[in-house]
Amino acid sequence: MRIESAVTSISWIPSEAIKGLAMKLPFDKGVAHYDEPPPDVVEDLDELRRADRFRFANELRGWVELEGGRIVGHGQSGGGHIGSTTLKLGGRQATFAAVALPDLRPDPVVTGTEVTFVQTCGGRTGVPAPRRVRRAPFLQFSAPLAWTTLSLTIAADGSSRHELTGASPFPRHWVYDAQGKLSAKSGLIDFSTWFRRAFGKHSPWGDQDSPALATEVETALERQLSLQLMHGSAKPQVRKVKAGTVLTEQGAPGDELFLVLDGVVRIEVDGERIAEYGPGSLHGERAVLEGGRRTSTLSAVTACTLAVAAADQVDRAALVELSAGHRREERR
Repeated sequence: MRIESAVTSISWIPSEAIKGLAMKLPFDKGVAHYDEPPPDVVEDLDELRRADRFRFANELRGWVELEGGRIVGHGQSGGGHIGSTTLKLGGRQATFAAVALPDLRPDPVVTGTEVTFVQTCGGRTGVPAPRRVRRAPFLQFSAPLAWTTLSLTIAADGSSRHELTGASPFPRHWVYDAQGKLSAKSGLIDFSTWFRRAFGKHSPWGDQDSPALATEVETALERQLSLQLMHGSAKPQVRKVKAGTVLTEQGAPGDELFLVLDGVVRIEVDGERIAEYGPGSLHGERAVLEGGRRTSTLSAVTACTLAVAAADQVDRAALVELSAGHRREERR
């Protein structure tokens, strides 16, 4: 009997992810473009690539063969999918083919009960990115490298699990399960570090990977509300906070809503850690609905960028629905 599974990551550039006036200028002028968020479910990866919906993707597929409940064979397939970059100037446009680096596939780790496959895929845009760097040759012309490292474990009992084990600090990376459903996200973008350091030995093709900070996926309702907040007539205040900042304190008054744009936040109730959430998650609605007092402590695990909105910017019925899914302490 054969058991198959898969995991895929899609990497894309969200709005306002580029830092620095000189680097943002081409995006602000429409020469380059940010990406629309990928879909919640991926049905055809090649179709997304042809539509220029992502910068690159890492598709890892694996299988194990069983006889009498024991693993007697295994294999993997898939690989990297890298897109092109289109620049527009006036009525003209030019497309630059991206440069893919070789897929890295270390030997699978095989035990009597499971097999773990690992795959690293990535590359760089074909558009030059001249910049100063901190080590010889102190000037780089080729664009920095972007990548993800995925692991996929298939067990003899038919179960499987996957993980985003490494990734470049930029851009955003979303992870999809074997059914093509969004299952995890990278929680933090660090454009400056990536732009200055992600080349040569500071990559999986040199001597090091970068650990990935993956977070749980927000609900479909949160994704819908985040679009309403960011594109509505009343714009929320965008606030940057340092790691360790307490955003709300359990028992304190408050009625602001917090939408995480970048970074990771932690929920605590009665001093106990309940959950950590990343970009796209929306918090603070229970105080609005339950007497104006915070029901949990919300703090920044990493440096975060947040959209802070007034309660009246979101329909109350939507807040009630959101609150029903946020009673995490009642599900412990």
